[in-house]
Amino acid sequence: MSPFVVKFIGLLTTILLLLQSAFIFPSPNKEKTDFEQCKNVIFMIGDGMGFNSIAKTKAETGASLVMDTFEIRGESRTASANSVITDSAAGGTALATGFRTFNGAIGVFMGDKNHVVSHPMNLTELAISQGKPAGVITTDSTAGATPGSFSAHTSDRDNESDITAQQLAGDLTLCWGTTAGSFTSEAAEEYGWTHIYNKETMDALTEGSRSFGQFTSSLWHVDNGSNMPTLAEMTEKAIDLLDDDEDGFFLMVEGAHIDKNSHDKNGEGMKDALLSFDAAIATALEYAKADGETLVVITADHETGGIILVNGEYKYTSGGHTGTNVPLLVYGCENFLEGEISIPNIEVARRVACAMGEENFPIRVDVIS
Repeated sequence: MSPFVVKFIGLLTTILLLLQSAFIFPSPNKEKTDFEQCKNVIFMIGDGMGFNSIAKTKAETGASLVMDTFEIRGESRTASANSVITDSAAGGTALATGFRTFNGAIGVFMGDKNHVVSHPMNLTELAISQGKPAGVITTDSTAGATPGSFSAHTSDRDNESDITAQQLAGDLTLCWGTTAGSFTSEAAEEYGWTHIYNKETMDALTEGSRSFGQFTSSLWHVDNGSNMPTLAEMTEKAIDLLDDDEDGFFLMVEGAHIDKNSHDKNGEGMKDALLSFDAAIATALEYAKADGETLVVITADHETGGIILVNGEYKYTSGGHTGTNVPLLVYGCENFLEGEISIPNIEVARRVACAMGEENFPIRVDVIS
């Protein structure tokens, strides 16, 4: 690529960043000193989880949800750079980097989709730059849109081999989910990973190891009845592996099947997936309360299904995403929200970064100088 083209892309990216920055934050005077500082962060994303996903689950199961016990509550306003309705790639990117991108893209700027010149730093990369170990766990493929947003930079969420290659070559301490097509245990070993593939191999992990989990698709069930771990068990083990570093840790946890079942208008599956996600929240919250230095943030990338209440029953109105606000629940940082306000999804990322001690987030990372 010619130097002229590179300079042009860099200039275009800078202009777009300046334009976006003018509209990013409703409170641009916020600094890290405005937030209680937290040593550890557990960032939990219920993919597709809207307020009525939660209401439907409680009404039809009678369950008491741990997420309802969070006292710091607000809403996240979801959108992508090119649509009022985001997909998981752009939604995950907003939550991971503090920048909006176009639907289908992961961790890249609109003006530099192939990250020739630069890309936005994500929160796991921020944590690693601070000396913290970081992990990503999901009930989706490790190369899915949400885990990809916290571990890769690519123009297309379907670039599975690119996402997996970046994850293998990256600096995460653990990356667990269901199988990715291009993953091989030989490649994992080459990069220093321990390949795990069931609950037994996960439980056998010891501190100091780096592990790449490739499980089967039963992870999302509350009680999957198999030799695969549940999301709660994955969360518990991940915390145990990460929490001995004196600098703290960062962990992203995704419950992906609230979304996947809602695309199929499968209310029974959605409720099972939401209860599984809530069990993982219980694990995280129990640790945070005992630890006293941990921020737990729960939100969604978007709502799926357009669930509404009709004549006393919660029903799906579509099999797609909607642009409605989604829950934002916080524990461990009393001044994360000022009352039950709504903030943009990109602001969620910035506030997490501020609680981690970084007030200059979002951050542009130059690929070439």
